[in-house]
Amino acid sequence: MANPVPTSKSNNKLISLLVIGCVAMFGFGFALVPLYDVLCEKLGINGKTSNTASSYSEITVDNDRIVTVEFISQVQSGMPWRFEPQIKRLKVHPGELIHTAFLARNESSRAIVGQAIPSVSPGQGAAYFNKTECFCFNQQLLAADTSAELPLIFFVDPQLPESIHTLTLSYTLYDITDKQLASALEQGAAK
Repeated sequence: MANPVPTSKSNNKLISLLVIGCVAMFGFGFALVPLYDVLCEKLGINGKTSNTASSYSEITVDNDRIVTVEFISQVQSGMPWRFEPQIKRLKVHPGELIHTAFLARNESSRAIVGQAIPSVSPGQGAAYFNKTECFCFNQQLLAADTSAELPLIFFVDPQLPESIHTLTLSYTLYDITDKQLASALEQGAAK
């Protein structure tokens, strides 16, 4: 018995199903980004810290416990800044308000606007790392060949799980000068 030859109608049906499948996969790919962000935020596994200042009042310091906080910094490839923590490692008591800083130096011959993006590892610890003041809340403008001390004031929530003994705060500094210039030009054109 000979194999039946596919008809034009069945080919069109198959093509339609494949196109619908591709469109659905494309849409699902776009939906994954916000779903991932929401899921990680709810589960506290994303390592992202808050972009707003936390308030510090009436927090009991746990003097019986010590947590090590490590600081790491990196600069976007090609950005002519030196950027490093003033202190690379601190031993803190949960609930204790800590003052430290990062040092930044623009080694170029032009003004540059930088933006620091923080993350904490392990990711579960991010929900317990609270910043009351941070240079990462604002963009940093440094003139050519100048330096700045960038303040960081934080506390570790006493509710930090006992299994976490070390928190690593990492900042990546990005050059957003062109983005700021484009935004300023856009606002000027709108007026």
